[in-house]
Amino acid sequence: MNDNVQQLLHSLANAQRYFVHFTRISIFIVMAWIGGLKAFQYEADGIVPFVANSPLMSFFYTKDAPEYQQYKNKEGEVVPKNIAWHQENGTYIFSYVLGAVIIAIGLLTLLGIYNAKIGLLGGLLTVGMSVVTLSFLITTPEVYVPDLGGPEHGFPYLSGSGRLVLKDIIMMAAGLVVAADAATRILEERNTELATYEVQHVS
Repeated sequence: MNDNVQQLLHSLANAQRYFVHFTRISIFIVMAWIGGLKAFQYEADGIVPFVANSPLMSFFYTKDAPEYQQYKNKEGEVVPKNIAWHQENGTYIFSYVLGAVIIAIGLLTLLGIYNAKIGLLGGLLTVGMSVVTLSFLITTPEVYVPDLGGPEHGFPYLSGSGRLVLKDIIMMAAGLVVAADAATRILEERNTELATYEVQHVS
């Protein structure tokens, strides 16, 4: 192994803690951006198929699936009849609350840079949110290519929505990494406190 490669390996190894912090920052950016977009009509409309078909979340809406399919808005489109339906459905109120929750999870994860206990909570909540999101691969018909006559449809042919959902497995892994790092720091702090306590009482 030449010196340049060895130096690179040492640099990467020594920077591991910084990379974990970068992971926290990345989670926050994604959460804050996507959570913030939940305040806008097009994004609130876009999550309806996921929520309406989910046994864990459908109770947040007043209308049953698949009624929403008659009132879909394309991104950037404003159809008063459809918007009125979504208002009755509770689409926008739910989206506002969900957005605030997502931003809060991102903020807790970011604060893990400074406080391990808060970071542990943020990491675990990130994992939990990812589990719910990935469950949409089971509950939401729109995540797979529809049967419109082509040879590729249904499982495992992911639609655009399905491909976005699948990427949340990366978010889950990131949440596990930052949670594990926070747990390590908490244990290190406790061991240090215990060692200090023993030294003081022995002396």
